[in-house]
Amino acid sequence: MASSRRDLAVRATVDQGLLSPAEPVVALLDTAGILASAAALTSAFAAVTDAHVLHAFAVKATPLVPVLRLLHEAGLGVEVASPGELALARAAGVPPSHTVLDSPAKTPAELRQALALGIAVNADNLQELARLDALVASAPTASPLGLRVNPQVGAGSIGALSTATATSKFGVALRDEGARKTVVQAYLERPWLTRLHTHTGSQGIPLALMAEGVGEAYALAEEINRAAGRQQIDTLDIGGGLPVNFTSDEETPTYAEYARLLADTVPGLLDGRYRLVTEFGRSLLAKHGTVLARVEYTKTSGGRPIAVTHAGVQLATRTVYAPDSWPLRVLAYDSEGRPHTGGVTVQDVAGPACFAGDLLATGRALPLLHPGDVVAVPDTGAYYFAHHYAYNSLPRPGIHGFTVADDGAVTFTTVRKAQTLDEIVAEAGGARADALVRQAAVLR
Repeated sequence: MASSRRDLAVRATVDQGLLSPAEPVVALLDTAGILASAAALTSAFAAVTDAHVLHAFAVKATPLVPVLRLLHEAGLGVEVASPGELALARAAGVPPSHTVLDSPAKTPAELRQALALGIAVNADNLQELARLDALVASAPTASPLGLRVNPQVGAGSIGALSTATATSKFGVALRDEGARKTVVQAYLERPWLTRLHTHTGSQGIPLALMAEGVGEAYALAEEINRAAGRQQIDTLDIGGGLPVNFTSDEETPTYAEYARLLADTVPGLLDGRYRLVTEFGRSLLAKHGTVLARVEYTKTSGGRPIAVTHAGVQLATRTVYAPDSWPLRVLAYDSEGRPHTGGVTVQDVAGPACFAGDLLATGRALPLLHPGDVVAVPDTGAYYFAHHYAYNSLPRPGIHGFTVADDGAVTFTTVRKAQTLDEIVAEAGGARADALVRQAAVLR
């Protein structure tokens, strides 16, 4: 069970010195858990369709080369949205045939590189299609090419992550006046346009709304193919977006639930006529990452205990700035890494950054924490510790993958080393300390 592996891993980080006064914050990835999620995804779709499915992991969720390599070895591809993400995917050994490029702001250089490599590209808008016209005409390409559409089916509970609203910045808005007709015509004029892409959103999006968005894209594909008199669209990229349960260790909803819902509501999608691409990210990694941090000090303010730890806004940026949308659990362990058995007390758990709002949890009922204790923040494997926010020039933590043997022995491997102070200085222009002084001298 994932929680049992986590408890063993927390204890082992203390025993093996990965977490210590000198290294007061680390991040862990449960390798077995990641592989289990990848297997659950592939088996869920295999149970409802014989169609070819490329499950392309959304690199933005956890942009770490060892993670991408692990998922590639498990049979998954990647979805990238920037030159940096593409570079990570290539470093991980993911082939172009298993790579999809999405972005609302692709430059001509990005498009040329993708087409030269044979990477699948989903154009975001009609202006980008015009760029592709010129590039396709100038040089042959093996890249499968598609267009992203916005089905405008509505928002979920987190507006910033709802990508199928009336005014979303992504894709061609299908319900705008004349847009649907324009999209159909765009396909008829471009025989090389063979894919259709949509994505309704992620966290906060109910499964029914996700399925509705996919259904709209499927209906459009059918319409285009009828107008073309042939199956011009042969692949539907249905995006990702399976939400994650952040309230417990239970992994809900499941890929199997979503796949069955698609089979019930959009059966033609799965009858074998279309190849499929998915782009799940958070749901593959979130439950398998944990931040560990030592409690440095404890105090009381206004009668409420506060535990000051080394994990805060630099690792849990979304939670600190939008706690209602992104609440995280906090688990208490003693100084030896054992689950805390002390009496429960309502307290705040704060981070190290120098602003008042740097709080992991407010008014949370936990065993009373003491200096040297350890707090664990689970469900942080996606969009948390791999997306460092350099507030106060706090260093990026080390990230370690772990496995647990049958006898309970924990083995760690370094995924990313902790950032050094020299590296922080270098990133901050340390080699150019006199750059502005020299420029100012010219002004005198």
